[in-house]
Amino acid sequence: MTRRRRLILLGLVYAALLIGGGALGGWLMQFATLDIRPSTERQIHAMIMTVAGLYLLASAVPFVPGAEIGLALILAFGTPIILLVYGAMIAALTLSYAIGRLVPASAIAAVFRGLGLQRARTLVEDLAPLTGEERLQRLIARAPRRIVPFLLRHRYVALALAFNLPGNSLVGGGGGIALAAGMSRLFPAPAYLLTIALAVAPVPLFFLLTGVR
Repeated sequence: MTRRRRLILLGLVYAALLIGGGALGGWLMQFATLDIRPSTERQIHAMIMTVAGLYLLASAVPFVPGAEIGLALILAFGTPIILLVYGAMIAALTLSYAIGRLVPASAIAAVFRGLGLQRARTLVEDLAPLTGEERLQRLIARAPRRIVPFLLRHRYVALALAFNLPGNSLVGGGGGIALAAGMSRLFPAPAYLLTIALAVAPVPLFFLLTGVR
C-alpha cells in the first residue's frame, strides 16, 4: 500500500469513528429525553437507570463525546443524577483502560504493520518486554522534541487535562484516551484510578455546590 493510500485509509477510518461516535452520543441524548410528569414517575426511575447503563457503555467507546453527554444528562435530570453520572463515567473510563491493558502488544504491532507504520510497529515491539519504568525511560530517551519528554514525566497531569480538554472526542474522547492509557502500560491501575477520579470530579462537584434544577 502506497503512502498516499495509507493516509486516505487512515482519514476515512478517522472520519467514520468521529461520525459514529457523534451519532451514538446524539442517539443517547435523544433517548434520555423524557416527558416528566407525576404520572410517569415510575418510568422515569427505570429510564434513569437504563440511561446510566447505556451512558456507561457508550462513554467507554472511543470517539463518543462522553463528557458532553454526561453534562446533558445532568441538565436534563438535575441534582439527583449527578453522582450516578459521575460513577458511570469513572466505570466507563476504567472499563476502557482495562480493555487496553488486555490488548497484547503483538496485536497493536500487527495493526501498525497493516497500516504501513513501520517505525511505530518497531517501537511497540521494542517496548513490549520492558517494565513500566523501563518503558518510560526508553520513550523519554527516544522522544525527538522537548515537549514530549516533559509530558511523559508529567503524564498523570497530562492525562487529567486530556480528559477535560474541550472537544477531546476529536482525539478519541474519554474512552479512546483511557484505552490508549491502558495500552501504553505507563499508568499503574491505582494511580490511574486516582487520576480519573480527580479529573472527572470538577463538573459534578460544581453542579453539586451550585445546584441544578
